[in-house]
Amino acid sequence: MPYVARGEGELVLFVHGSLCDYRYWQPQLGGLSARYRCVAVSLTHYWPAAGTPAGVPFSWSQHADEVAEFIDRFGAGPAHVVGHSRGGCVTFHCARRHPQQVRTVTLADPGGPLQIAGRPPASLPEPVNALRARAAHLIEAGEVEAGLQLFVDSVSRPGFWAKSTAGFRRMATDNAHTLAPQFRDPLPPYTPEDAAEVRCPVLLIDGEKSPGMFHRTVDALAAWLPDARRETVMGASHGMNLAHPAAFNRYVDAFIGDVSEAR
Repeated sequence: MPYVARGEGELVLFVHGSLCDYRYWQPQLGGLSARYRCVAVSLTHYWPAAGTPAGVPFSWSQHADEVAEFIDRFGAGPAHVVGHSRGGCVTFHCARRHPQQVRTVTLADPGGPLQIAGRPPASLPEPVNALRARAAHLIEAGEVEAGLQLFVDSVSRPGFWAKSTAGFRRMATDNAHTLAPQFRDPLPPYTPEDAAEVRCPVLLIDGEKSPGMFHRTVDALAAWLPDARRETVMGASHGMNLAHPAAFNRYVDAFIGDVSEAR
């Protein structure tokens, strides 16, 4: 996987979410590399995507295994892994499956539905699925900006796309081709049983103004995970690490520092 790296020290690996790539984490590489070896990856199929072999499926499950393989090949693990949105789900399952490669996990507004005991199998609400299908259709029809605006505003807040920086819009446009295959590969539901398999310390971060589905996921994971703490970035929505990078970086730094001192 393509990556960028900065700094020296314990390995902190950043895993992006939908429509993003390693460029998403510039404020974190800039702010945390004074103390850590900060590495941000672009998952296969995402920009620049030149190294993605033909025939490789678009798969959250494969991405989870690829993150562990990357840490192993990088040779500086186990890593403190930070995942945002879809990347949070990828990171969660990477830690569950590959505990030897993961020292801590930070999940920022982790994506994916919740499986509540006694209820039918979890999936995203039908209005959400319909909206996402509409966004994918617009992109495949060549109305890329309209599709991106529809999707980005739905996971953040109305008007977020219009207020986004030129750099964020360029990154999302470069990765617009991943949205349709992502919807065909829905994220799995979180369950208490899976959470119990994540043995490392976990930091959960949500944005004060993030959509309710992310708050509900963080609430549930805080109760289910054996070793978890929670922080909220005040005044921020889904892209809290971009909107308020100083607060986000401070929470990550304090968490990793506490875990490292306790060893």
